[in-house]
Amino acid sequence: MRLASLFMYVYGWKVKNMTKTELEVKSLTQKRIESLGYKLYDIMFIKEAGDWFLRFFIEKEDGSNVDLDDCEKVSQALDPILDEKDPISESYSLEVSSCGLERHLREEEHFKWAVGKNILVKTFKPIEKSKEFSGVLVAYDDCLKLKQDNDKVIEISKENIATSKILYNWEELKNE
Repeated sequence: MRLASLFMYVYGWKVKNMTKTELEVKSLTQKRIESLGYKLYDIMFIKEAGDWFLRFFIEKEDGSNVDLDDCEKVSQALDPILDEKDPISESYSLEVSSCGLERHLREEEHFKWAVGKNILVKTFKPIEKSKEFSGVLVAYDDCLKLKQDNDKVIEISKENIATSKILYNWEELKNE
């Protein structure tokens, strides 16, 4: 049972593979989302401040911007599926959102897509006395390789990534 349908933009999350619940929800909803002309970027089922949230992050198939009407359309299409199948026993709020300009990077396909882009990575354990790194993602294979502004390439093991997101150049937006 959902408490409310909300629409939001999220800017960074803990890196981990999908949970069993998230995978089950994905299998129930992905085809419906795609039939509406959207791509499912990610699903997160998380507890924050004592409340559960089921968050869908979507993109348009044609690459154009996702707006509030798109989020509402997907939310309304998901309601009957989630009500009928009822894959989650806890009460939760359903949220549908665009990925945002500073989309989170959580799955392997997210990181592979982000190669060549500026990203921010926070680590669990310090590397060279730091737990926060930014730069251009130059590779993502056995580890993440990040080229920093000083041209130094830092390697971060996948297990040490706490959160990661795209770093959007907001100055470029101001100049457009």
